[in-house]
Amino acid sequence: MQKWLSIIGIGEDGLVGLSPVAVSCLNKAQIIFGGERHLSMLPHADNREKIPWKSPFTTSITEIISRRGQAVCILASGDPLCYGVGTTILKDINISEVTIIPAPSAFSLACSRLGLSLTEVETLSLCGRPVSLLQSYIYPGAKLLILSEGKNTPAHVAEILINRGYGNSQITVLEKMGNINENIITDIATNWQEKNVAPLNTMAVECIADRGIVGLSKFPGLPDSAFHHDGQLTKREVRAVTLSSLAPNPGELLWDVGAGCGSISIEWLRSDRRCRAIAIEQNSTRINYIADNAATLGTPNLQIIGGKSREVIPNLPAPNAIFIGGGVTESEILENCWNALLTGGRMVINVVTLEGELILYQWYEKVGGNFTRIAIQRGEPIGSRFLGWKAMSPVTQWVGIKN
Repeated sequence: MQKWLSIIGIGEDGLVGLSPVAVSCLNKAQIIFGGERHLSMLPHADNREKIPWKSPFTTSITEIISRRGQAVCILASGDPLCYGVGTTILKDINISEVTIIPAPSAFSLACSRLGLSLTEVETLSLCGRPVSLLQSYIYPGAKLLILSEGKNTPAHVAEILINRGYGNSQITVLEKMGNINENIITDIATNWQEKNVAPLNTMAVECIADRGIVGLSKFPGLPDSAFHHDGQLTKREVRAVTLSSLAPNPGELLWDVGAGCGSISIEWLRSDRRCRAIAIEQNSTRINYIADNAATLGTPNLQIIGGKSREVIPNLPAPNAIFIGGGVTESEILENCWNALLTGGRMVINVVTLEGELILYQWYEKVGGNFTRIAIQRGEPIGSRFLGWKAMSPVTQWVGIKN
């Protein structure tokens, strides 16, 4: 297929900032798509068909595809493949049909203004995403670059930092980068007030923890106290071993069956922002715990499904990994999960009862796998002067890989 679609990154300096190749593609276009702000950069005398983005955005994607074969141009902010429209477009249109001409991204511009190395900062977008996503990026010394949703985003970010014990973190808001009215505002989170912030802004945050605050690591094994729960929680040490057995890779999908408070699926998601997870839980109170924990720990994209596992899983997309922490005695659950698992996928099951062990052993005789007994003892006070070892209930873990 001949290239018929061009996606051109454009900055705040407008058409004058375009390269000769970008200008050539734009001049050849018969139809131009883009946001109202970008389309307004074109000359008033330009009588070509101009189509602003529609909501939902899938409507615009369908309209672009319907113009296949015509000369179509999309005007986009900065680098179209950096949290931009280009990434979405390429899910439906092959790159062989598309010419992409990027401009500097907001992240690159921010680094040039602040003297940062783009390879040494963490980047995220809060455009059209829950601001709670920020929670998983906060740790002592983190340097963040954030694409803002709008003028209120800096205040929301400051509030989250303060509540997490990072009130001394420095917030820098860069407004209208590349425009003659470009401006920079800097303050610490604790002092941040409602300022007259431009809707088009990018944020830089240097995370500085208050004295005595211990950061939450992305490495598996968050403290048990990080989760709201009713006791149905895979304990920290067992959770770390379990996540190691599940072995998450970027972009993979986990089923967390009998999710409890969601600790396994949440830590799976925290391992990489491209990971996906579905938490299945039938207890309504625990479903609320899962949602609360997901928001607090920065994984608002966790998909939570209420109901009995055997009724839910036939309608779910095939997973790369499955964890069963509860309900192993439920009829046919092992068979159904194993059949749904993708080839090469991992299934991990934890049990603490003899009945559960019996079922696991019978399952082991059928498909193989490996057993591990996890026995943890924690030092706890005995009386007022001494420490002693208190044993947790031993956990039997079965791990199978579907070949």
